[in-house]
This record gives sequence, structure tokens and C-alpha cells, in this order.
Amino acid sequence: MVIRERILKRLRRYYESEMIKVIIGPRRCGKSVLLGQIADELAAAGVAEDRLIRINFESGQSRDYILEPDSFYDHIASLMGTDGKRYLFCDEIQMMEGFETVINAVRVDFDVSIFITGSNSKMLSGELATHLGGRTLQFRLTPFSFGEYLALHDASPSTELLQEYIQWGGFPMVCKGDDDEDKLFVLQNLKDSIFLRDILLRNRIAASEILERILSFVVGNSSLTVSVNTIRKELQKTGVTISRDTIYRYLDLYDQAMIVDRVKRYDLRGKQVLSTQEKFYACDLSLVRLYKNRVKDEMNVMTETLVYLELVSRGYRIYVGKTYKGEIDFIIENEGGKAYVQAAYLMPTAEVRDREFGAFSTIKDAYPKYVISFDPICSDHEGVRHIGMLEFLTGYPLT
Repeated sequence: MVIRERILKRLRRYYESEMIKVIIGPRRCGKSVLLGQIADELAAAGVAEDRLIRINFESGQSRDYILEPDSFYDHIASLMGTDGKRYLFCDEIQMMEGFETVINAVRVDFDVSIFITGSNSKMLSGELATHLGGRTLQFRLTPFSFGEYLALHDASPSTELLQEYIQWGGFPMVCKGDDDEDKLFVLQNLKDSIFLRDILLRNRIAASEILERILSFVVGNSSLTVSVNTIRKELQKTGVTISRDTIYRYLDLYDQAMIVDRVKRYDLRGKQVLSTQEKFYACDLSLVRLYKNRVKDEMNVMTETLVYLELVSRGYRIYVGKTYKGEIDFIIENEGGKAYVQAAYLMPTAEVRDREFGAFSTIKDAYPKYVISFDPICSDHEGVRHIGMLEFLTGYPLT
């Protein structure tokens, strides 16, 4: 079992907190296993098993709770007792209608630390935000990072394993496949499950072919600026007419299911987040391979997506930086500070090096600046640190 240390490190300080810990991530990225790891750590610290209350809303044993939230409350109340703190773990809780009201009631009525997971990025909006405003902490779980991929295989970093990771990504079930044929079979079924359950059925959409064609275009162009007009033109080439509003809605659904991430631009001159020209990144490299619909610049697309996913795994807040001369791939922030990052596949010529390092030329502040690439030999330039991809993916600190 791979211990998800990065996210556990962020969670541990809140194990005893009354704040509700909300763990989100795409389907089958390991949220259930993570809840088990939290419970195991509490048990190892001396918490008795009867104080660890585990509910999986994908289990048939929970079907009555999904339909009758009051029954869920009564069941939880019967397990609480009056002799100290309990720990409540609710997996895929968004499957229960009205869960927001019930979770808030449990929080108010009992001495309990609550952990909930869900496969929808909007869990903290709407009713949950209304009932629990200011009382939640959100944590994002991703498929395995490259470091976790190495831990799964008990292996040391190598170029060969990195290429394998780029091809198959980090979904745990795919990583554990016996061979390429098995991995592809699992990946295709996983994609169908996410697409069918988290988008089509949940949102009652009938136009499944168009929905998936748009998804294919967005994921296949991960890390590139994808506009609604571009998508409309692509569909019109095949005789499909669709409204801008419908495309916007579909993009929101992909974002909510966390199949893709929508990353906003930050204007470095105006010091404000922009509402246009967002970039989309696939939640896992395997999906880029599966949906890839172009050959041009493929490794640049994979490289930028790879760096983005590593930054997400580390818990950074991420923006695309806009300068008056161009853009910075990523502005990253966390409690440790801020940094600027460029991702490049290879920089074989002086022209390419000048372009990548020159992206920072208009930024005059003192925050760290990095270029990350696959080049076998790295050399810094005018205060910008050049990091090799393997070094970065195996833990090089940026802030």
C-alpha cells in the first residue's frame, strides 16, 4: 500500500479539529484508501475501533441512508455515545440527498471529528456552503504522483520509469495492471465509469456522443488555451451545431467531475485574476494519451501537464501568469511563499533557452523563478534556476 504522505501531512494537524475535513478528487484516485489510512493512524495513536465510524455510500449497506437521510442521522446518533470524541468517515457522501443538513446536525450535536470525501469539486458550494460556511477545510487528492508511483513499485527514479508513468499516469488501479493490455483495459473502463456515472447519469444528459467529443478535444489539448469558439468550430467541421451556453455547461461538468482542471490567468501588471482565456489540464496523463487527437507538440503538452499535476499534488494554489509580453506557465502559492515556473520539454537551441528563461524578464520581484525540463544537463541563467524533471518530480522544493 502506498501511504499518501503529502496529503496526510496536511491533514494531520486537523485530526482533532471540529472543522469538517472535505477530501475531493476524481473517481478512483484513492480517496477510500486515504480515509482508511487516516483511521489507521488514529488507531495506532490509541483510538479504540468503536470510536472510528466508517460509512461508504457506494456500498449496498448504505442504500437506505441515500434515500432517507434521517435514517443516517439516527444510525450515527446510535454510535456516538457520551464518553468522548468519535471520528466519522463518510466516503462519496454526495450520493446522499441532503447530506449537508445531516452532516451539520451531526457536527452540532456530538463531539465528533468528521471526514468526508466526494468526486465533485462543487461539494463546498450551494447548500454545503450555506449550512457549513466557515466550518470546512478542503483537501485535493490526485492520482499517484511520480514519487508515489515509485513507492508502489518499490523502485528508484529512472528515465525508463518516468516514461512509463507518462504513458500510464497515476490512477492506482491502472498502475497495478499486470501488463500494457491489462492497464489499457482498466483505464478505458475507468474512463467510461467517470464519464457515465459522474457526468451523464448525475446530470441527466442525453447527448452523450457530443459531450464526449468535447471532452476528447479538451483533454487531448491539455495545457493549451481552449476557447468555446474553437470547440464550436471543431464540431462544425463534422456538421454538429451547438450553442455556446451548452459548451460552457459541459466544460463546467468536466471541471466538477475533476476530469479536467480549469486554471485561471493572473494579470501580473494589473494584479488581478482574469475571467477569460482559462487553460484546461487533464487530471491524469493517462487520459491525455487516451484522448490525444494531435501529434504536433505532443511532448510539450505532456510536459506541461506533468508539471501541473505534480504542483497540484503538492497542494499549491496555481494560476497561469499573464505578462504584457506573454505568459508564465505557472504562478504557485502556498503557506511557504510564492514562485514562478516554466515547463519545457527540451531546450536544444539558444533560441529555445532564450524564450523559456526570457519569459521572466518583465518580472521584477524577488520570488524564486524556475525552468523545469527534460534536458540531461541543467544550467541556471540570470537568477533563474534550471531543474531537471527527475529531480523536480522526486521532491525538489520550490517554496
